[in-house]
Amino acid sequence: MQSNKKRFMAMSAAVLSAGLLLAGCGSTSSNGGSNGSASGSTGSDSVITIANGEPQNPLVPGNTNETTGGNVIDMLFSGLVGFKPDGTPVNEVADKITPNADNTKFDITLKSGWKFSDGSAVTSESFTKAWSYTANAKNGQLNSSFFSVIKGYEDLQKDGLKGDEQLSGLTVTDDTHFSVELNESNAVFPVILGYSGYYPLPESFYKDPKAFGESPIGNGPYKFKSWKHNADIILEKNDDYPGAFKAKNAGLDFKVYTSNDSSYADVQSGNLDVSSNVPATALKTFQKNSKVNSYSKAGSGTATFTIPQSLEHFSGEEGTLRRQAISMAIDREQITEKVLSGTATPAKDFTSPMTAGYSDSLKGNENLTYNPDKAKELWAKADAISKFTGTFTIAYNTDGGTKPLYDAITNQLKNTLGIDATTNPVPTFQEFRAAITDRTMKSAFRGGWQADYPSIENYLKPIYSSSAADGKGSNDGDYKNPAFDNLLNEAAKASDLDAANKLYQQAEEILLNDLPAIPLYNSNANGVYAKGVKNVEPNWKGVPVFYEITKE
Repeated sequence: MQSNKKRFMAMSAAVLSAGLLLAGCGSTSSNGGSNGSASGSTGSDSVITIANGEPQNPLVPGNTNETTGGNVIDMLFSGLVGFKPDGTPVNEVADKITPNADNTKFDITLKSGWKFSDGSAVTSESFTKAWSYTANAKNGQLNSSFFSVIKGYEDLQKDGLKGDEQLSGLTVTDDTHFSVELNESNAVFPVILGYSGYYPLPESFYKDPKAFGESPIGNGPYKFKSWKHNADIILEKNDDYPGAFKAKNAGLDFKVYTSNDSSYADVQSGNLDVSSNVPATALKTFQKNSKVNSYSKAGSGTATFTIPQSLEHFSGEEGTLRRQAISMAIDREQITEKVLSGTATPAKDFTSPMTAGYSDSLKGNENLTYNPDKAKELWAKADAISKFTGTFTIAYNTDGGTKPLYDAITNQLKNTLGIDATTNPVPTFQEFRAAITDRTMKSAFRGGWQADYPSIENYLKPIYSSSAADGKGSNDGDYKNPAFDNLLNEAAKASDLDAANKLYQQAEEILLNDLPAIPLYNSNANGVYAKGVKNVEPNWKGVPVFYEITKE
């Protein structure tokens, strides 16, 4: 999650899911106990306890696109490129990434001496085999679409594959040199390399991928220690890590919570060190609470809900009219002020004000403005095409703290459009995401995005391109528009980022008309941490910089 990951998160109402997908958080009394300081350790000897959720899938980079798994994977693995807390990309395992004149080929040189936590060397094939495995449709990896830019991707989407076929655009020269040939120009590619789906894998992965996912071997600042499902995932400092993001603590204990109220209570009592999930019940007061330390800063997350293309009455001209009507029936100002206590900003586009290329004046963004009269008019036009009957339903995971948000939205839809609207609460994030991934979710559903890498492109292609639909990426609503895809392709060929961003903005204007998802707001990065815990700051994605955290 996506993290230098793209993932959707199932966090509190004021936090949004991204460059991985939504993630469920909150603790029960049975697993929210010790905070890792029971041993009395301090400073660099401390294990930091962090509120998290149960990952949707085993811990494999190519098959993780949500925040709960992504938070862990980002600490276990290092890619060719990493991101400083402010989003600045820096070379990690890569020594050099050299493009040709038109950005269609990149020659990559690795730094020597990098090893996985099992002692095996990180080589060129650690990357090329991992990328090919993820891209190969036979292996059913959620991050497959991220490799659609590489030559040979389409060949790995055919029937009858064995699963070990390699991307033809990857050429290994030796253990520290390989090249990547793209399908077309892409000036953003060196930044995309920082996404978690591009992390390397050791040879041991291919012997038993399932076992690896339960006990992963990485090359990052931490190494895996244990995973007790629905309780916690424990990582310990990797003393052999040679990269730029060295751990300043002894380890991380990601504790599984199913209630944001529980994690908040545990921080207050000193039984949990850090939670980036502030419950809706505490949004008005958490920054004034003397029992905790807190932060609330601008973040890169977006909150949306997706209306699948397959949903009856929501395709073609009728569907566009209904989507626009629903969007205009939502009073985002009221929701961000009343429900989210001012800890979020009404959405003006599909991206984030924290990202280069953002604009609050794109054509079509009037569809994101509350306009009840226009909403009723559009709904009536849609009814003239085909009368809507039944109930409009939005699903969400109850362990994400968003009940007040979706109760408010469905009430607004009922009052403005005069329709039956309700919610479909799903008990856990894991169940919720599984239903979306399996396409058994037969209603609109909560969404959001936490950026994987700092580019406007990351809010568009991974979530709305045709190549990311049909289970090959994070296009969970299976939206497909050739004009949108073409603009993404043109932007990737642009001579510089300014020119690319203008084309990405044109692509956004198509989304603002079609509304495959309904943008709601950009969230602040909100969090609390216990007294005595130090150096807790959100990074460019709004996620705490885990490796910097210490305790007195």
